[in-house]
Amino acid sequence: MRLLLVEDSPRLQRSVGDGLRHAGYAVDVSGSGTEGLWYARANDYDVLILDIMLPGLDGLTILQRLREAGNQSSVLLLTAKDTIEDRVKGLGTGADDYLVKPFAFEELLARVQALARRRHGNRNPVITIGDLRIETVGRRVTRAGHPIDLTAREYALLEFLALRAGQVVSRTQIESGLYDEGRDPMSNVIDAAVYSLRRKIDLPGSSSRIQTRRGMGYVLTLGDA
Repeated sequence: MRLLLVEDSPRLQRSVGDGLRHAGYAVDVSGSGTEGLWYARANDYDVLILDIMLPGLDGLTILQRLREAGNQSSVLLLTAKDTIEDRVKGLGTGADDYLVKPFAFEELLARVQALARRRHGNRNPVITIGDLRIETVGRRVTRAGHPIDLTAREYALLEFLALRAGQVVSRTQIESGLYDEGRDPMSNVIDAAVYSLRRKIDLPGSSSRIQTRRGMGYVLTLGDA
């Protein structure tokens, strides 16, 4: 999943940005409203995390301009104010959720996860594909009832494919959704990540749950595997 964090506090930029990357997300960070709006217009994000009080343009103005332009990315607003009027105004402008500072990172992560699922039409915190079970809140994965130990990056790749199960996902989509900009485009990081994930989730003697579509990308199959 690709996220945009627009927050002018350097401390929160570092702590929240690093925490989200550690959880397996690709994160772009901006400290100003003007730059944040440019990022939001130039890229396709699963979730935008917008502080309301920002230099340049405030978070509500960014949100309003994006919604007027038809941008449907999920938006989580951050604010130091906790009044009903502020929350109603934010939600009325088109926000999907609202979080008051100070907050626990675990709560922010849970809200981001819920918004990402919702954007892909899956409100259930558990994704079940055959005997593969993915618990998105606790990030637990089992296959035929047996737990599978995944790294944060492996889990992020599995969830990315699972939310698009049955659809061919291109390498470009995976790169954009899971990896920060600046990675060597000739790197085999995607192939290596898929290979590692297959080794962990596939059953001995069965065909791979993750199929390669040559020249197109990968698909997490819905049928038996």
